[in-house]
Amino acid sequence: MDLLKDKVAIVTGAGAGIGAGVAELFCQEGAHVFLTDIDSASVHARAAALEPATGTAAAFAADVRDREAMNAVVEAAVSQFGRIDILINNAGVYPRQPFIDMTESQWDTIQDINLKGTFHCAQLVVPHMMRQKEGAIVNISSVTFFVGMKNLTHYIASKGGVIGFTRSLARELGEHNIRVNCISPGAVETEGEKAVATAEQIAALLDLQSLRRRILPIDIARTCLFLAGPLGSGLTGQTINVDGGWIMH
Repeated sequence: MDLLKDKVAIVTGAGAGIGAGVAELFCQEGAHVFLTDIDSASVHARAAALEPATGTAAAFAADVRDREAMNAVVEAAVSQFGRIDILINNAGVYPRQPFIDMTESQWDTIQDINLKGTFHCAQLVVPHMMRQKEGAIVNISSVTFFVGMKNLTHYIASKGGVIGFTRSLARELGEHNIRVNCISPGAVETEGEKAVATAEQIAALLDLQSLRRRILPIDIARTCLFLAGPLGSGLTGQTINVDGGWIMH
């Protein structure tokens, strides 16, 4: 449909999972996508696989905690295309750990990646969007913020921060025609899920959903497409659960 024809998008955490799904769909919809990930091999392989799609793809090995590295991605996009239209703040980690055993360093790592990384990337692209007088930012939070889950205190705190960040930034940037929205995925079937959840745990979460099927990266990607493109032009400051009807609010 070319809903994003010639739009320039940055997608973080795009080497696998949700980010990879977003990058693929955006390329199919005609966008020029800059994929970033801390895993150099995976993000370059992913971008190479996307080249035949309608849009274009470029890969950058970059850690969202490293402001200079992320700025290099932003500058590359602006140098090549003269603008940045879309930012998908997807990069994140979700290790399980009992709160009582959590160290300050472990807490800080989760906040730095999941929340401060979102801050870094948004602050780097916003000046360009303000100059253009338009832009769309989509932040990825988690439905766990609305339910609370044990052994995820550091993660849920960071993802709650992402929702608050989204709401405040949307208020601040609306006058510049920049939209800021958020998606809170449920249990998404990704490669990384297998490292943190057993088959039994996944089945238990599936039982909590109204839709009795796994949520896939493409489900999140389609919502990103809606929020970042023309179909979502009237939305800002919103958080949309994509969780198969687990949580309703």
